[in-house]
Amino acid sequence: MGFKMGIVGLPNVGKSTLFNALTRTAAAQAANFPFCTIEPNVGDVAVPDARLTRLAEIAKSREVIPTRMTFVDIAGLVRGASKGEGLGNQFLANIRETDAIAHVLRCFVDDDVTHVEGRIDPVADAETIETELMIADMDSIERRLANLSRKLRGGDKEAAEQDALLRRALAALEAGRPARTVEVSDDERKSWRMLQLLTSKPVLYVCNVEESSAGSGNAQSARVAEMAAAQGAAHVVISAQIEEEISQLAPDEAEMFLSEMGLEEPGLDRLIRAGYALLGLQTYFTVGPKEARAWTIARGTLAPQAAGVIHGDFERGFIRAETVAYEDYIACNGEAGAKEAGKFRVEGKGYEVKDGDVLHFLFNA
Repeated sequence: MGFKMGIVGLPNVGKSTLFNALTRTAAAQAANFPFCTIEPNVGDVAVPDARLTRLAEIAKSREVIPTRMTFVDIAGLVRGASKGEGLGNQFLANIRETDAIAHVLRCFVDDDVTHVEGRIDPVADAETIETELMIADMDSIERRLANLSRKLRGGDKEAAEQDALLRRALAALEAGRPARTVEVSDDERKSWRMLQLLTSKPVLYVCNVEESSAGSGNAQSARVAEMAAAQGAAHVVISAQIEEEISQLAPDEAEMFLSEMGLEEPGLDRLIRAGYALLGLQTYFTVGPKEARAWTIARGTLAPQAAGVIHGDFERGFIRAETVAYEDYIACNGEAGAKEAGKFRVEGKGYEVKDGDVLHFLFNA
């Protein structure tokens, strides 16, 4: 299970620079971290996780396979996109297919790079994009409600559920709030996701700052942080220019460059992890001499469903899961040591998999 994150923003905010850095970094990774271009504007990248490398070292795994996430570079939106301005309809459709949105905001001043609205104001930029997405959602909802009327007259229960959800979303939008502010019960969540409303998607604000502010941010990124906190959204500070430079360096040169800049890790690593956490995802591992591999699941996933991420037969024929917590696996220097220390557990169908679990599944074929 991975997910697809759309990178959006106004023109000239550093969005494509960031995407290019992501894709070049992925392409430059070792063979164990392959990069594949699904389409010209879609990149599949590894989720950085130092735990996987440590597990592979202990198990002497021949291959290391990280879990992955997909980034989609959505061409710059402009004011009026909801009405089709600047190929807006095409771009809005691309956003609809993503699971979350990374909203790149220009938090740097550079007279050589023009701003589409002639000023540097990341909060106003965020409001511009949000407004366009909200208008597009309202137009979409009104069309759908009209199309549901015949089914409602026929007593269609599914249509009635959709109608109720759409009206709740419309009420929020008309009050100036995005659809993601609507409270949805667990029973309604699947139907809610199927509505594919643009403003129902979780948002990660990406503050693109100048090189000197890459470590601590600046006054503009601080404003974005306040906005994100007020919305219950996430944010990350990054310098797309630095990331592009790093992406073109060999690993040892990149490490030296980061050290000289006073940075502990690439901003892209923080961006990827922030996006990964945005949807409540977590990782479990399968480890052996052949390979050490990371798998993505949602928080709260039970053992049979976690097994199903590997193969459907694992879920259908699930018998039990043998597991060691990551910390115990490391402390005991592997599975054998964990067994001797009493840290090896056998769990059944009701076990909720934890982040970092090292698992082995037993199943009937």
